[in-house]
This record gives sequence, structure tokens and C-alpha cells, in this order.
Amino acid sequence: MIRVAAVGDVHVGLDSAGTLRSRWEDMPGRTDVFLLAGDLTKGGEVEEAAVLAGELEGLPFPVIAVLGNHDHHATDADAVRAVLVDAGVIVLEGETHSVEVRGTSVGVVGAKGFAGGFEGAMATEFGEQEMKAFVHHTQERADAIDRQLSSLEADLRIVLLHYSPVRETLRGEPPEIYPFLGSYLLAEPCDRANVDLIVHGHAHRGQHRGTTRGGVPVRNVAMSVIQRAYAMFTFDERAERRSAIDDRGPVTRRSVSGVDVA
Repeated sequence: MIRVAAVGDVHVGLDSAGTLRSRWEDMPGRTDVFLLAGDLTKGGEVEEAAVLAGELEGLPFPVIAVLGNHDHHATDADAVRAVLVDAGVIVLEGETHSVEVRGTSVGVVGAKGFAGGFEGAMATEFGEQEMKAFVHHTQERADAIDRQLSSLEADLRIVLLHYSPVRETLRGEPPEIYPFLGSYLLAEPCDRANVDLIVHGHAHRGQHRGTTRGGVPVRNVAMSVIQRAYAMFTFDERAERRSAIDDRGPVTRRSVSGVDVA
């Protein structure tokens, strides 16, 4: 089995030293890859990133992360990223990282994503420059995911986001703020590429499980949602890729077992 652990919205602050490491100490031996789905810090301060780096230091498996809106708050996201990279964390933004796990290639495409809403209630690139810029940023993030997926050759393909690509995992949040929690534009390239799993955070009061229109499993791994230090997903590397149907006809996707909270 390929074992992927994931969590988002850990919101590390200056007083967080030691609080996560003790909860992650059982991961060696049970985890092949660890995904962090954004909002890694409380306010995007470099000192907060340094605390998180200390919590992650020396873990014996790849740690792959994206930043979230909290990590951008202090307008020093590049410095936050640099601190984590120096600690060995792979931080992605419209980029891909692949690892080999017992002869199986696992490819992760990572991006923060952005907002805008979902089918039937979505923002459009029209009107004031501020609105155009808002929607354009989301489209840019979706286009970056699309480019990376189009060239990604891996046995198992995962998309790591902060914002949600589907409405379903937001249920529990006030519907009025759905447009600020994600966008359907993020799901479209994942369906076209027929990825195996999408992981996100951001919606603290949302639901764990969802699915794109094309049948891709979506999981909200915000810590407040999973109520654990991480969720665990297992993929049977020997399984046949199962059939699914979307509006372009038959597609296939690797079967996933244990896609649930560990």
C-alpha cells in the first residue's frame, strides 16, 4: 500500500513549539508522504514558520506543502516558504514534485488555489478591475495546475490545494461565504487529467468528503474537520484502475482504499 498522510490549517504560532511534533511522532513507519494543505502559520510571520520547521525537522519521509491565506497575511510569503524549504519541506505553488515509493511513482501537484464560487453562483471576470483581478488570480492558479498535470507522468497523481475545488466539502460553513472558500475552476483540470485524489483545507467547519463532477475524490483535511493530527489515505499499488464516467465519456482512476480519517 502507498500511505499518504495529510493535514491542513495547523496555524502554528510562536507558542506552538512541541505541540505538533508529539502528535506526529507515530507517523514514521506508517507514512510514505506527508502533505500540508496550507494555513501553516497563524499570521504569515517568519518566526512562526521557524517554529513549524522545528516541528517537521528530521521526519523520515517527504513533506510536501502549499501555503494558505494565513501564510500570505504578513505579505512575506516568500520568506515563509524559504524557512520551510531550508528545513527540507517541499513547498509547491503551481509546481510538481514526485517521489518513488517501493517502485511506484507518486506525483503531487500543489497550489494555493483561490476563491470565486461554484456552478450557479460564481464570480466572473467582468466589471471593475478589482473583480477582474480577483477572478483572474483563480484562473491563473487553475491554469498552473492544468499545465503541471498535462506533463505529469506518475503512477499515482494527487493535487494538493488550500482552497476547495467543490462545494460539497464546505457544507457546515455559512453558504454566504462559499465564494471565498474555493472555486470550481480548480476542479476542472483535475477532472481533465483524471487525478486520483484532491486534498485541501481552509474550510474549518466543512465536511471531510466530497467528489468532483468527474468522480475525483476530494478530502478536506483541515485539522478542525478531521479532529486528528492527520488523515491517512492508502492506495493499493497492485489494484486495477477502476472505471468512472464523466461528460467526456469513460475514464479510469486508480482505486483508493481507506480514503478516510485515520
